[in-house]
Amino acid sequence: MTEIQSTGLIIFATIALFAWNRLPVIAVAFVAALSLWAADLVSLEQAFAGFGDRAVLFIASLFVVSAALERTGVTAWAGQVLMARAGENNRDRLLLILMIAVGSLTSLVSGSGAVAALMPVAVLAAVRVGHSPAQLLMPLAFSAHAGANLLLTGAPKNFLVSEALEEAGLGGFAFAEFSLVGVPLLAGTVLIILLLGKRLLPGHSGARLPADFSRHAQTLVEHYGLSDGLFRLRVRKSSQLVGLSPDDIDLGGFGDLQVMAVQASASGLPVRGRAITSEDYLLVRGAAQSVAEAASHLHLAVREDAEGGNPAFNRRSGLAEVMIPPRSGLIGQPMYPGVATEDGDLIVLAVQRRGEEIDYTKPELKAGDTILLEGSWEALDRRLDDPDVLVVDSPDLVRRQAVPMGPGAGIAVATLLGLVVVLVVNIVPPAVAGLLSACILIGAGVVTVEQSYRAVHWTTVILVGAMMPISTAMIESGTAEFVADELVSAIGSAGPTALLGGLFLLTASLGQIMSNTATTMLVIPIAMAAAAGMHIAPQPVLMSLCIASSASFMTPIATTTNMMVMGPGGYKFGDYWKLGTPLMAWYFVVAVFIVPLIWPL
Repeated sequence: MTEIQSTGLIIFATIALFAWNRLPVIAVAFVAALSLWAADLVSLEQAFAGFGDRAVLFIASLFVVSAALERTGVTAWAGQVLMARAGENNRDRLLLILMIAVGSLTSLVSGSGAVAALMPVAVLAAVRVGHSPAQLLMPLAFSAHAGANLLLTGAPKNFLVSEALEEAGLGGFAFAEFSLVGVPLLAGTVLIILLLGKRLLPGHSGARLPADFSRHAQTLVEHYGLSDGLFRLRVRKSSQLVGLSPDDIDLGGFGDLQVMAVQASASGLPVRGRAITSEDYLLVRGAAQSVAEAASHLHLAVREDAEGGNPAFNRRSGLAEVMIPPRSGLIGQPMYPGVATEDGDLIVLAVQRRGEEIDYTKPELKAGDTILLEGSWEALDRRLDDPDVLVVDSPDLVRRQAVPMGPGAGIAVATLLGLVVVLVVNIVPPAVAGLLSACILIGAGVVTVEQSYRAVHWTTVILVGAMMPISTAMIESGTAEFVADELVSAIGSAGPTALLGGLFLLTASLGQIMSNTATTMLVIPIAMAAAAGMHIAPQPVLMSLCIASSASFMTPIATTTNMMVMGPGGYKFGDYWKLGTPLMAWYFVVAVFIVPLIWPL
């Protein structure tokens, strides 16, 4: 068996196993790489070289950047803006905004970078409107394919075809010249997905969906009976409370007001061991009328950051619900509202037993009791890792969704903008830019090392690395060149339109299992030779080739963006071709029939 036959056999077997969908995709990818090595088609170093490839490192770093945007509330803010513009339960408008956003962003940065940035926004938006993320994530990836054709910076393949023209002594494509076909591609992609996507995409995702915490604070307040009863009051300079000890505060003359805590303005931590100063604030519980009377008499002001929301839930502080598990060391201990933890960084707001407030004449805790705590987000993250309590909802997850533009958001946004600028001007290679961005975020404390490990979608990263030897084997064994030569020789004499059609089919077919960069590099010399042999201009041929290399819709292994959405969207191998087929047909129309109208043959 020749090398070409062996390579083809392994590729067909790999595709069949992917389509069978009974084995983990990582296992199939590893078996393919090892089979190529066993058949002596690649060396052992080449079989595992993908795991050190720059593309793999770049993709992994993008997941860290995406996690930082999510953890700091940038994603929550973007989701709120997106929801405000899309409207509740308006799937089509939501899809339209998402696809235009990712297409525009991809024209400046890599498609994987754009998808990584908007993927958490899409998942969050899907959960909030009650749709499956599977209805949004594949359109997100496919729109990135179209957006890559809007500008010269959209993808490496654009540089390759422009450079090929320059090497031939012709002027390369201008920076925005790609938009002449990129705009129709993106518009057609959006229209096809809006018209056919609902029927061709999976209705339900196999992935586990995150909970919607957008109204988490309001839910807790209502559940614990604190609605219209929790207020944060700022101490003015003229207040008679200035100089008093927190223990000396007496609000007995103002109805049923209860001081939950006196908290420092700078840190939000309870004031302990010092007198009250101006700009400290009181967290009080009681009727709104009583609060108004106390605020007027004691020269207190309702804090501005409490307007329009819960005063105990903001960028600096939050709420957490914990349950007392069996055999907890807290069983039998008394617990009252207003009690602080031993370190004084968390405050008890309410205690319930079987959904009702406990009898505070007998405040001893029992297994199954729930406690509502208030404190800084840092304190909640640190203190609730305690075997004596069970956290109902992770404060970290709640903060990501419910607190827009929280601590560290400025650093995360600045890092993202810096990454975009570096990629646009091409100061350093993308992998270097991505790793530097990840290091900045970790060094600034926006994400920890452990959090960065958890942020990486390792299935995607490993799959990309394990599949790279297939491209190497196809090129080095001569398989790809053999297929290309046979196809071009068969249809080249049928005319320019047939040539464009044949090159499209060849390039798009290879692009389902090879990177579009490798595919473009392989087909460029064939396309240039065919154009010269038929005495036609190379510009339309190369532009058609560039479009074809973007038509990677039929398999999840076709592009990194396809693989990135596979896990979060819960897609199977066979889900891609259903929506990919009409999109492929539109790309064929643009590449074969519209391109010659713009760049005459």
